[in-house]
Amino acid sequence: MTEVKELPFRESILTCPECGHDKTETMPINACQWFYRCEGCHTLLRPKPGDCCVFCSYGSLPCPPAQKKNG
Repeated sequence: MTEVKELPFRESILTCPECGHDKTETMPINACQWFYRCEGCHTLLRPKPGDCCVFCSYGSLPCPPAQKKNG
Protein backbone atom coordinates (compact mmCIF):
# COMPACT_ATOMS: atom_id res chain seq x y z
CA MET A 1 0.00 0.00 0.00
CA THR A 2 1.37 3.39 -0.99
CA GLU A 3 1.28 6.23 1.52
CA VAL A 4 -0.32 9.40 0.17
CA LYS A 5 1.05 12.58 1.72
CA GLU A 6 -1.41 15.35 2.37
CA LEU A 7 -0.77 19.03 1.94
CA PRO A 8 1.23 20.77 3.06
CA PHE A 9 4.47 19.10 2.10
CA ARG A 10 7.19 20.11 4.56
CA GLU A 11 10.40 19.59 2.59
CA SER A 12 11.63 21.50 -0.42
CA ILE A 13 14.95 21.54 -2.25
CA LEU A 14 16.33 25.08 -2.30
CA THR A 15 18.63 25.81 -5.24
CA CYS A 16 20.87 28.87 -5.18
CA PRO A 17 20.56 30.94 -8.37
CA GLU A 18 24.16 32.16 -7.96
CA CYS A 19 26.14 28.91 -7.60
CA GLY A 20 23.60 26.11 -8.14
CA HIS A 21 24.14 24.59 -4.68
CA ASP A 22 21.02 22.77 -3.52
CA LYS A 23 19.90 21.47 -0.17
CA THR A 24 16.74 19.88 1.16
CA GLU A 25 15.25 22.07 3.87
CA THR A 26 12.24 21.72 6.14
CA MET A 27 9.80 24.58 5.65
CA PRO A 28 7.93 26.30 8.48
CA ILE A 29 4.22 25.36 8.50
CA ASN A 30 2.57 28.68 9.37
CA ALA A 31 5.09 31.24 8.16
CA CYS A 32 7.03 32.38 5.15
CA GLN A 33 10.83 32.41 5.24
CA TRP A 34 12.12 35.67 3.84
CA PHE A 35 15.86 34.99 4.00
CA TYR A 36 18.14 32.02 3.41
CA ARG A 37 21.94 31.93 3.31
CA CYS A 38 23.35 29.56 0.69
CA GLU A 39 25.79 27.07 2.18
CA GLY A 40 27.73 26.96 -1.09
CA CYS A 41 28.54 30.61 -1.85
CA HIS A 42 27.02 32.33 1.25
CA THR A 43 24.72 34.53 -0.86
CA LEU A 44 21.74 35.81 1.12
CA LEU A 45 18.67 34.78 -0.86
CA ARG A 46 15.50 36.86 -0.70
CA PRO A 47 12.16 36.23 -2.40
CA LYS A 48 11.72 37.35 -6.00
CA PRO A 49 9.23 40.20 -6.52
CA GLY A 50 5.71 38.82 -6.15
CA ASP A 51 6.76 35.73 -4.17
CA CYS A 52 6.08 35.44 -0.46
CA CYS A 53 9.26 33.59 0.51
CA VAL A 54 12.52 31.96 -0.59
CA PHE A 55 10.82 28.57 -1.00
CA CYS A 56 8.34 30.02 -3.49
CA SER A 57 11.23 31.62 -5.40
CA TYR A 58 13.97 28.99 -5.27
CA GLY A 59 12.42 25.80 -3.91
CA SER A 60 11.25 22.63 -5.59
CA LEU A 61 7.92 23.19 -3.79
CA PRO A 62 6.26 26.40 -2.60
CA CYS A 63 5.89 27.09 1.12
CA PRO A 64 3.04 25.43 3.09
CA PRO A 65 0.88 28.60 3.22
CA ALA A 66 1.11 28.87 -0.60
CA GLN A 67 0.40 25.14 -0.98
CA LYS A 68 -2.77 25.50 1.10
CA LYS A 69 -3.85 28.60 -0.84
CA ASN A 70 -3.37 26.86 -4.21
CA GLY A 71 -5.11 23.69 -3.09
